[in-house]
Amino acid sequence: MPKLVEKTGSRPPWVGLAAAAWVQMSAGNGSTFPLYSAALKSVLGFNQQQITILGVACDLGENFGLLPGYASNKLAPWAMLLLGVSSCFLGYGVLWLSVSQIVHGLSFWLLFVALFFATNSTSWFGTASLVTNMRNFPMSRGPVAGLLKGYIGISGAAFTVLFSVLLHHSASNLLLFLTVGIPLICLAVMYFIRPCIPATGEDPSEPMYFAFLLGTSILLAAYLVVTTVVSEVYTLPSVLRYALVAVMVLFLFSPLAVPIKMTLFRSNAKSSSDNLAKEEGESTQEEPLLITSTSDSFIGSLFEGDDDMEILLAEGEGAVKKKRKPRRGEDFKIGQIFVKADFWLLWFAYFLGMGSGVTVSNNLAQIGFAFGIKDTTILLCLFSFFNFIGRLASGAISEHFVKSRTLPRTLWMGAAQLMMVFTFLLFAMAIDHTIYLATALIGIGMGFQFLSIATISELFGLRHFGINFNVILLGNPIGATIFSALLAGYIYDKEADKQGNSTCIGPDCFRVTFLVLAGVCGLGTLLTVILTVRIRPVYQALYASGSFRLQPQSAGH
Repeated sequence: MPKLVEKTGSRPPWVGLAAAAWVQMSAGNGSTFPLYSAALKSVLGFNQQQITILGVACDLGENFGLLPGYASNKLAPWAMLLLGVSSCFLGYGVLWLSVSQIVHGLSFWLLFVALFFATNSTSWFGTASLVTNMRNFPMSRGPVAGLLKGYIGISGAAFTVLFSVLLHHSASNLLLFLTVGIPLICLAVMYFIRPCIPATGEDPSEPMYFAFLLGTSILLAAYLVVTTVVSEVYTLPSVLRYALVAVMVLFLFSPLAVPIKMTLFRSNAKSSSDNLAKEEGESTQEEPLLITSTSDSFIGSLFEGDDDMEILLAEGEGAVKKKRKPRRGEDFKIGQIFVKADFWLLWFAYFLGMGSGVTVSNNLAQIGFAFGIKDTTILLCLFSFFNFIGRLASGAISEHFVKSRTLPRTLWMGAAQLMMVFTFLLFAMAIDHTIYLATALIGIGMGFQFLSIATISELFGLRHFGINFNVILLGNPIGATIFSALLAGYIYDKEADKQGNSTCIGPDCFRVTFLVLAGVCGLGTLLTVILTVRIRPVYQALYASGSFRLQPQSAGH
């Protein structure tokens, strides 16, 4: 990719992280499908099977990130965001024209393609902001990934607040906001999401900054849940509705407090980025051709023998030109990860965990109806809130233990899937009022599966991180197709036919599905245990000093 000019100074990475919060909230637009799917069914006359297929299009668009992943090494972040804006505008524009009945007679498959392109903006937005910020904060990958993915998780609750408080439960108004509002937000902040001199973690205030961001995001999530419940229970005056939305916007601006504080109250210690820039300037004199770090040597001692060391020494002397394959912890290209057992263990663990979780999220309205809940808005908001908590907590918890005990993040993925096993059994038992607890636990378990993002950056490097992690994310739509559209949809329709109705009522509608998903998560738990044992030596090498040891990076990030 053409070399981008990196922004210097300690504040630009934090400004970019604050801007990324808005982009990530916009990237959660795919979670709005349950809010307008009823309008697609009623206005356009679709049946439940067609709505389910459109839900698959939504999942495919959200998670088909191979092209954005490849482009992350070729295009500047602003260019990727611009492509996402175009996809969002065109896709949701077609849906809005159809639902508002401005244009009539659009075919089902044209709407399928439009929904795919609309939700594919999620991949462009998410890849641009996540890859850029992971590279800007290489020493804090867990908190950064957890925070940014957390914003996507809570965006569903934010859109629900807008839908119920400001847009008066109008699907047409919501689609118009997605068509125009989301692109305007991303255009307004895209300049600030740019490569910066990476923060090396030397600023003693950095943990406090991340704690502040995590705290304000939790407050935002709690506020959104309370606002949704209040707006559903009470009829609010217009002034109060606008005030509630204004408070939500203020919460989204709160990450800017970090760079503002850095401007007004400068730290006595020199910023990490300034130190790094100075070191780079001093290192332009004489450097050896072969640069090795302590972690390189440690990793090498784990996986390489004396013969390999002799080859490396010969390469350094110019006698041998052979290029060795990367080792775990270094930069892998997309083709190189496909021959690694660790990659496939991680992929299948994510596929099983997310596939089972997304089956619940995609069918949450029908599950609520089957359990006798007529208004599932609160249930959807509850799931969104605890999914956010899972994404956020997973980053903070795994970061603590990876630095203090060198425990791989996959350990917590497995623990979450084990919890999901018991949660699906709780769903299957259909005990009165336990659906709320089970929904919250599934949301948390799904949130922990996003630890695969930080894990793949640690095992296979940051240089090709954009496309590598998007290959992992393909497990989501594949899981949705198999476990949701095929398994859950088939069993639901079969039980509904027994009742002689198109809508199934009772615990039998999903009982078999829940039992199968419990077994699926049990298999996922086993895979994460195997993977954790395999990659523990890599983490001991990378985090031996209590913090991540940066590998020498190639130009062109």
